[in-house]
Amino acid sequence: MGKWSLRLVAALAMVAPLAACTTPAANNGGGESGGGASVGGGRLAAVKSAGKLVCGVEGTIPGFSFVDSSGTYSGLDVDTCRAVAAAIFGTSDDIDSKVEYRNLDSTARFPALQNGEVDMLARNTTWTLSRDAAGGNGMEFAPTTFYDGQGIMATAEGGATSLSDMDGKSICVETGTTTELNLATRIEELGISVDEVKFQDSNATFAAYEEGRCEGITSDRSQLAAKRTGLSNPDGHVLLDDVLSKEPLGPVTINNDSGLFDVVKWVSYGLIQAEEFGVTQDNVEEQVGSESADVKRFLGAEGDLGEQIGLPNDFMVHAIKAAGNYGEIYDRNIGEQLGIERGLNKLWTEGGLMYAPPFR
Repeated sequence: MGKWSLRLVAALAMVAPLAACTTPAANNGGGESGGGASVGGGRLAAVKSAGKLVCGVEGTIPGFSFVDSSGTYSGLDVDTCRAVAAAIFGTSDDIDSKVEYRNLDSTARFPALQNGEVDMLARNTTWTLSRDAAGGNGMEFAPTTFYDGQGIMATAEGGATSLSDMDGKSICVETGTTTELNLATRIEELGISVDEVKFQDSNATFAAYEEGRCEGITSDRSQLAAKRTGLSNPDGHVLLDDVLSKEPLGPVTINNDSGLFDVVKWVSYGLIQAEEFGVTQDNVEEQVGSESADVKRFLGAEGDLGEQIGLPNDFMVHAIKAAGNYGEIYDRNIGEQLGIERGLNKLWTEGGLMYAPPFR
């Protein structure tokens, strides 16, 4: 064999292992997506087969997830469930018939997701490393839909304006939450003594507070504002100035099930992107004919973005028709009901943190 032939054989020998390590379906973002990728399997397939999405919610927090005496659910978290269901089933008609809401307390939420009792959570759940990690709770956190922080509410007659003023007093707290850990950490930092009165769920926690069994109560500031509206004398209670933590709240799916996770993730981002595009519940069908290529692709009039995650290409049309864009959802549930200004929950273009990756 000649020198040229020997060099060719050697070159081929070096290339062969590299070719074997290359994944045909890989897509580095610049070209068309490769074939062979499996979409729509796992729990997403189970949801489609069942004909409904089982969504774990809290159920007692006005503005986020609340069920009234007639059994009707409302709130930002509930609208997230509706939007996801509408995207999966390709319809916005009678969407609540496609969603089963399951009320879960803080200790039941993760086991319910892990054992398949619910398909997803939209239940004021804080994104933390230990909850996300495979070695922890093993959850997948979709985009944050509400940036919050932990606060303290106390009786106005008590005169407290900060956590330091609660030294020697009692504070009600829901166990099994980041709230419990944050309170203990801040108390230690301040070097004060507080009697922590712990309860299994938020209803019991707030009931005990209203009964006067503790002089303060701690939870997410948004939840305190929501629950205060239901107290017999809302003006007799004040939110203290302290913000004890960062609480990024959002939907959750089970780990290692990318099909449903991708759907929940991109529908959540889509509600934010819809507000940025100016696509609303009322004009979404008109916007399908937009002259903007970005809007057309976003709404499925062009391209195959929906198919890439196992959904109809117009999945965001149905999601927006069912729930509205993020701004509409926020204003309807949080702004109008609770009077909480958007703050960090504004679009990034308006100084907030709400930012969606490109739909392309």
